[in-house]
Amino acid sequence: MSEAALDLVIVGAGFSGLAMAIRADRAGFPRFAVLEKADRIGGTWRDNTYPGAASDVPAHLYSLSFAPRSDWSRLFPRQGEIQAYLEALVAEHGLTDRLRLGTTVLGAAYDEASCLWRVETDRGTVVARVLVGAVGALHAPARPALPGLEDFAGPCFHTAAWDHGCDLRGQRVGVIGTGASAVQIVPEIAGHAAHLTLFQRSPAWILPRHDRSYGPVAKTLLGIDPLRRLYRAGLFWRREMLALLGFTRVSRLTAGGESLARAHLKRAIPDSDLRRRLTPSYRLGCKRVLLSDDFYPALTRPDVSLVTEAIRAVTPHGIVTADGATHALDVLILATGFSPSGSFDRLALTGRDGRTLAQAWRAGADAFHGIAMAGFPNLFLLLGPNTGLGHNSVLAMVEAQVAHVLGCLRWLQKNPGRAVEVRAQAQSEFRAFVDARLADSIWARGGCGSWYLDGKGRNRTLWPGTATAYRRGARRLRRRDYAMVGPG
Repeated sequence: MSEAALDLVIVGAGFSGLAMAIRADRAGFPRFAVLEKADRIGGTWRDNTYPGAASDVPAHLYSLSFAPRSDWSRLFPRQGEIQAYLEALVAEHGLTDRLRLGTTVLGAAYDEASCLWRVETDRGTVVARVLVGAVGALHAPARPALPGLEDFAGPCFHTAAWDHGCDLRGQRVGVIGTGASAVQIVPEIAGHAAHLTLFQRSPAWILPRHDRSYGPVAKTLLGIDPLRRLYRAGLFWRREMLALLGFTRVSRLTAGGESLARAHLKRAIPDSDLRRRLTPSYRLGCKRVLLSDDFYPALTRPDVSLVTEAIRAVTPHGIVTADGATHALDVLILATGFSPSGSFDRLALTGRDGRTLAQAWRAGADAFHGIAMAGFPNLFLLLGPNTGLGHNSVLAMVEAQVAHVLGCLRWLQKNPGRAVEVRAQAQSEFRAFVDARLADSIWARGGCGSWYLDGKGRNRTLWPGTATAYRRGARRLRRRDYAMVGPG
């Protein structure tokens, strides 16, 4: 049975969904619901509980600017601390009664006559004037298409679904992948497993992490608002400078960043052959640049092996590589990342004139500032196409997007019974701008393929510039980019 229309419905209770909820409430739009298919909030930080799971962005930057915390335990917080921060946000900002946990969205359709979105869930229909998709970019685990994978006889699981009941002690463990999750997992489980075999498709550029804990004095000082803001700003601008080191395009500074990474590798790995196999052949920034102080040392252990031959097949008791070698395994861990488009692709959305999201994105995911799409009035995405970052806190993008949506909500408040829709020309002009920047980007000229690219080889994931540039363009709503549509 349907209920009275809400101001907005937010799908997803991770960082972006909670940010939208808090800001909407503060802005005077308290009639909203946050739909979450899981039985807890947290998104990425609820799901990824593997050993060593932690942020690669400093805590004081990887937190909402309007909901700061002064007592972070360390520079780069672990999963449990981030999850606790998110749960505290719900309690502190009174969101509990507007959370609908364990509620799966089956689909949503825009009603042109009423200018409302009807969201179908497994618990009934929810009607709202505005629909916000906050499902996260990295939500759908990517499983490798390896022959025989389903026939592996031992425990086999993805890092995003870690089997905490699986005791790795005394086991021969295989890890497929050398990306962000593998770099955190390997040092944690090396020494517990009888032997750890790491299967690498291509090496990653890795820079020093320099993690450290915050002592009592530091926590006291960071509890002083002006000092905390100054400290956060310093972290932000240091990260923005990474864009100049080649994180978005090849420049003279790219080689400098590569030299830092090579020096880090040389200090940790004395064996020249192992160093060679761990040195990327593509430019720094073409794939995600990783931070770690303990990954390389873990690979020097006698009970850890690095395999760089391609995987030919998975057998019930191990892996056969292209050189014909068989690697006996008891446990197989898939550190193979996520499908960046999987989250939004799975939303069955129908906009104006019966057009679906799948039809709108047939040529590739596309949205104005990654937020709004022509043909889908009163629908907004958070962390939509081309709004991810490889060098700074993605929350800087989220907060700009939330501000943009709030601008639309305020405009709608003055026009009851109507809807806002981005103009097709504004969307196409933005697409042309992004494509021009991408043509000269590190992802086009860096010599690699990566999960940033879609099936057609186009980057639909990352923003090709600084977070500052994105915020400058997206934060404020320019009404000339939108049209007010519907009756009236």
